[in-house]
Parts: sequence; structure tokens; C-alpha cells
Amino acid sequence: MGASIAENAGTLREGGAALSDQHTLSAGLDDLDLRLLAALVRQPGRSNKALADDLGVAESTCAYRVRALRARGVLSGVRVVLDAAALGLPLQAVIRVRLGRHTREGVERLFDALVRTPGAIEVFHVAGEDDFLVHVAVEDAAALRDVVLQHITVHEIVRTTETNLVFERREGVGPLARVAPGMA
Repeated sequence: MGASIAENAGTLREGGAALSDQHTLSAGLDDLDLRLLAALVRQPGRSNKALADDLGVAESTCAYRVRALRARGVLSGVRVVLDAAALGLPLQAVIRVRLGRHTREGVERLFDALVRTPGAIEVFHVAGEDDFLVHVAVEDAAALRDVVLQHITVHEIVRTTETNLVFERREGVGPLARVAPGMA
């Protein structure tokens, strides 16, 4: 079994890379938890047996740790990633939305409406000059215009929008690289 939190008072080491445990200790994660998360990020559909074999732990330990990570909210859900272009939606854009006024109810209503916008992949409520970033996938420029005019600017709270076309999108290394460098 992996090192306990008490045993990790200094620095964890994996493959020669120093792992800062400042973040991992506060989250209650030990070396085995981090190795398990890294393995799941790399190949999310693996069986418990395959994970246990690769990590060198008993299947029961592996299953218990996955259940514990889910129960604590560290690991949640399973995502299916769709290829928007293969679905006939080759044009992607990020629409920056700025509000004219800010009330909790107005912001929540708009947020709810934006996530229900046809073609919305992801919606971020952000701080700064913009209030929302809406990532969409659509058929063409006319469909993109329709998303902005029929689903975003129709809300009284919206002051202005700015649309940025996405030329290419790549996944980042994810949060595990921040708390466990060298494992992600």
C-alpha cells in the first residue's frame, strides 16, 4: 500500500521527481492516491484489475481507494468526449459576454440560459472585463450569428458580446500536474 499521510511529512518522490506535498497533504492524498489518479487520467476505461496490476497493489486496495476518492469528490463522473466536427459542427468559437448590470438572480438566470444554448460545449462565469465565456460548436458562420442573436443578446442583462473563432483546441495537462509534477 502507498505511504500514509503521516509518512509524507517532507517530499514525495516518484521516478526521481520531487513532489510537493503542500497541496496533496491538504487534500489528504498520498502517493498511492496520486499514482491511481495519474493512471486513471491516462486511461480512464481501465479495469480495476489492470489498475491494481500496474500499481502493484491488491485489487481490493485499488477498488477501496477509487471508492474513497469518489466519496471525497476528488474523482467524479466519467466523461464522453464528442467530436463536434464529426457531428456536423465544424466551427467552434468562444463568445465573450459582458453584462450591463449584475444581480445575483440575473447572473444565475443568464448562466442557466447559456448552458442550455444549443451547441454550448462549456460556459465559464469569470472575473475581469468579461463576465462569461461561452464555448460553442456550430455548423457555420450563420449558425454562429444565430447563437449570438437568438440565445445570448436577447437577454436584457447582456451589454455586449465579442466572438473569437477557435482554430485549434488541445487538452491541457490538467490539475494533477500541479499537485503531482512528474506523475500526470
